[in-house]
Amino acid sequence: MKQLIYVKKRLLEWHDAPEPKLVHPTDALVRPFAVARCDLDNAFLNRDLGKLMSAAAKAHYLDPRILKDLGPQPFDGPFAYGHECVAEVISTGSEVKSFYVSDIVVVPFQISCGSCLTCNLGRTAHCETNRTTPISAYGFGKPTGAWGGAMTDSVRVPYADHMLVKVPANVDPVGLASASDNIPDGWRGIAPHLKARLGAKVLVLGGQARSVSLYAAGIAVALGAERVDYVDTSEQRLDIASKLGANAILRTAGRRGWRQLTEKFNDYPIAFDGCGEGNGLEFASRALSSTGVCTSATPYFRKKTALPLWEMYSRSLRFETGLVDARAHIPDIMNLVASGAFDPSIVTTRLADWQYAPEALLDEGPKVVVTRPRLACI
Repeated sequence: MKQLIYVKKRLLEWHDAPEPKLVHPTDALVRPFAVARCDLDNAFLNRDLGKLMSAAAKAHYLDPRILKDLGPQPFDGPFAYGHECVAEVISTGSEVKSFYVSDIVVVPFQISCGSCLTCNLGRTAHCETNRTTPISAYGFGKPTGAWGGAMTDSVRVPYADHMLVKVPANVDPVGLASASDNIPDGWRGIAPHLKARLGAKVLVLGGQARSVSLYAAGIAVALGAERVDYVDTSEQRLDIASKLGANAILRTAGRRGWRQLTEKFNDYPIAFDGCGEGNGLEFASRALSSTGVCTSATPYFRKKTALPLWEMYSRSLRFETGLVDARAHIPDIMNLVASGAFDPSIVTTRLADWQYAPEALLDEGPKVVVTRPRLACI
């Protein structure tokens, strides 16, 4: 079979690879037909991320725990690419009860068993059964285990009855290509907090998490936020935010841009940080109303990132970050999309044919989705 391999910065190639087999009776094999580029992929697709991280660690700029967790030079190729996909089931183990050949499914990017303590708590990113690496997942090579990637003809899915989520018949599966990771990442910073604060005003900062922030804004609108203010430097992303129903706010790049916003925008019960800038994170924290909550979807690699801790203490503010528990959120996202209130395909800026994936995935837009016909349609 053919598999797309990340070779090095700005180079993806199709390679021959052995077909996976059912290893356990609870496994399934699936054939991806819609694969999305994750926001994190941009970091290694367009730069030598491993070398940069190694150099930053030697310069004492990077938190040393990162390379301890991920290895001395993470994200170096070659490795099988892709971890966001919708697929069709092509084979199931003898103990798989909920899925059948030709079912259309979302495949969560993280591997989780569904029965350990953390999985039962909904913390599927930290499955205790698969903690051979800091995170077990598709599409990142050695740092996340030997699970392969989604840009291929067949993917083995363990714990299939738990892992897979069936796509409703009335939902366009291509629009759900990022339901494996990026859409849940936007959901977790918005939906639980809006449920506790019905109709609250929401602030979303776009930037490094190009599509996640847009999904967060669209979900906030769909769930009935009083107002959703989306802040970014990109005209393209601001236009998408407007189409999603958010109030698009252009900011000047750099520290000056954050200072200009400080006095104009405040008193938000809910803030979502996808900008990836320390100054933006501080702005989001200070923009909260008392007892407000800020969720960050971007990892901060520096040794130190400032937070206004006294202000957070005195006004009982909360800051949340961490790996998204993707599998736990997918069913709720599916229900929201099926209701017609939220259309994630609005965020997709390029839809490309499978054969053109090596070039298409280098596109600068917020969200690229690569597709091919389903077997049932061939």
